[in-house]
Amino acid sequence: MRCCFVLILWLFSACQKAIPTADAPLVFPPQGSSTSINTFLALGDSYTMGEGVYEPERFVAQTVQVLSQEGIVVLPPKYISGNGWTTGHLRLGIEYEKPERHNIVTLLIGVNDQNLGSDLQKYREGFEVLLNKAIELAYGQTSHVFVLSIPDYSVAPRLQYTDTASIRMEIDLFNMVNRSVTELYGCKYLDITELTREGRYDRSLICSDGLHPSGKEYARWAKLLAPMISQVIK
Repeated sequence: MRCCFVLILWLFSACQKAIPTADAPLVFPPQGSSTSINTFLALGDSYTMGEGVYEPERFVAQTVQVLSQEGIVVLPPKYISGNGWTTGHLRLGIEYEKPERHNIVTLLIGVNDQNLGSDLQKYREGFEVLLNKAIELAYGQTSHVFVLSIPDYSVAPRLQYTDTASIRMEIDLFNMVNRSVTELYGCKYLDITELTREGRYDRSLICSDGLHPSGKEYARWAKLLAPMISQVIK
């Protein structure tokens, strides 16, 4: 009987030691370590949602894949984007979705503002509102917000009979705006515009709809974006 009583006391004591108390707080892995879990919010238009390609071919999905190869765990990304979206559409989309905060946020917006003839000042105002929102959604950490430049869609086969020189010039102007605002706020900026211009000579960089980038093109963006992200979250 005495032996049984001692055994019960020992088991009770062992169970008590396994329960965390206020004096022994839980310890979580450091942010960005190989065992921590990162979350990704992608804000944008058709380039973010990957119009014309399968979901795994989107630049966001491919970026997550590259990061995973480096041992960086990222949950399936959250998208707030739509085909034909302007800065105004994206702002309304964010207000509707009311997303939670994430420690990785990308922003790519402006091609439809340019295409619909928005003036640069109006675009600047709309982009600045969205960048501030992106920073807020990244826990206020500017270094965790990654802005991508607007691709040059003038190289697409569907645009070959239009004034491609004017489109190219206007896109450069819009990118000057989003880059200056991004640098003003101290966020990260990735210029992928020159890459997309290679689509004029390499049609494999354009998807079957004859307008948007292909998965091959998005893979090139991911290859550049992933190291920028890993430097911040590791």
